[in-house]
Amino acid sequence: MNSLYKQLFLSVRFFWFGGIIVVLFAFSFMIHWLFPIAQVCLVFLGAITFADILLLLNPKRKVNAERFVPGIMSLGDENPVSLTIKNAKGVDLKITVFDDLPYQLQKRDFKIESKLANGEEKIFNYTLVPTSRGEYIFGNIHLILSSPIGLINQKQSIPHNTAVHVYPSIVQMKKYELKAHHSYSLSDGIKRQRRLGHSYEFDQIKEYVVGDDSRSINWKASSRRSSLMVNQYEDERAQQVYSIIDKSRSMRMPFNNLTLLDYAINSSLVISNVVLQKHDKAGLITFSDKIGTIVPAEKNVQQLKKILEALYNEQEQFLEAEYELLYHLVRNVVKNRSLIFLYTNFESLHAFERVLPILRRINKLHLLVVIFFENEEVVKLSKNSVNNLYDIYVQTMARKYLGDKAQIASELSNLGINCIKSLPSELSINTINKYLELKSRGLI
Repeated sequence: MNSLYKQLFLSVRFFWFGGIIVVLFAFSFMIHWLFPIAQVCLVFLGAITFADILLLLNPKRKVNAERFVPGIMSLGDENPVSLTIKNAKGVDLKITVFDDLPYQLQKRDFKIESKLANGEEKIFNYTLVPTSRGEYIFGNIHLILSSPIGLINQKQSIPHNTAVHVYPSIVQMKKYELKAHHSYSLSDGIKRQRRLGHSYEFDQIKEYVVGDDSRSINWKASSRRSSLMVNQYEDERAQQVYSIIDKSRSMRMPFNNLTLLDYAINSSLVISNVVLQKHDKAGLITFSDKIGTIVPAEKNVQQLKKILEALYNEQEQFLEAEYELLYHLVRNVVKNRSLIFLYTNFESLHAFERVLPILRRINKLHLLVVIFFENEEVVKLSKNSVNNLYDIYVQTMARKYLGDKAQIASELSNLGINCIKSLPSELSINTINKYLELKSRGLI
């Protein structure tokens, strides 16, 4: 019973009424007829306070609360959470809910206020946006209850600890999987490409019929058979596609509470899923000053799960990336010619020129697509109006920075290296578009 009374504390309404009574007692020293009125008010306040306590302190009747969270939450997306609260106190209640959210979310002012009639059950829905991968622990559900009298509040804590793992964005993966196959995806940013020509995966030799491509005539076989024979080809459907992620300090830069590495991880999961849906082989490599995770390219049913688990554990590193190490890794691990999406970031021309020879050597072995980022904040600064000398300086430096990025993209294109210069928020769409474009041109 002692623990029940520890749950009680006085409300603001009690202090208002108490303050009024104190004022009445103070003025009764000058106006004597106020004294009995103040005494009556004090007794009345004590009586209704006691009645309020009896309404709230019924150990057999409580308010029940339950939290429903997804088994897995998606990084950077709105994840639904619901609280179901049922009033079993036997009296109408005003209720304030404080949910003990994981510390990673840094939400210290989260609360829900509502009224619950006797026996009523309500569901409160809200969303959470995780900004880091890992395990999130939800704690107890704390309730502040008050009756219609409202002089006493009761605190009730309901144990409801829940552990949830935040993975790379599964929501984006599902969304772009549908868009990549949708016939009207152009309006949503996914470009459908018409496949030109044919691939060069040999199937068989057959007799020529009207309509066959004359460029496919096999003259040696025709001379042996004394009739025209043509080579028949089929689509090469099992090409290797690797996502290689730079985890060095250049990828620690945050945008909208997510780092560039997080954007690259989300995009890698999205493109790996699309690749597997297109019957190609998806693989993953991460690196910084040393080699990180290696998931060889495959197209079995467990491949996407392997990539998801590998991406879940990746963390940014503090040192510069070793591209020489990456080159030797690509030579030793990626045996067949493959499409490689390299997620990295160049903050200066000097940093780009240092790794350019390595990129050229990798591009000779494979079809390389270098993906680097545009700084959204710098783009905004370059478009701001200028009012003084300082603004002119800031805008000039911003435009120079963007000019360097454009020069990097131009140099890569001139050297025959595919590249994507993307805002972080548009990275997944741009990567899928590039994959579909290269596939439609028969380059992979």
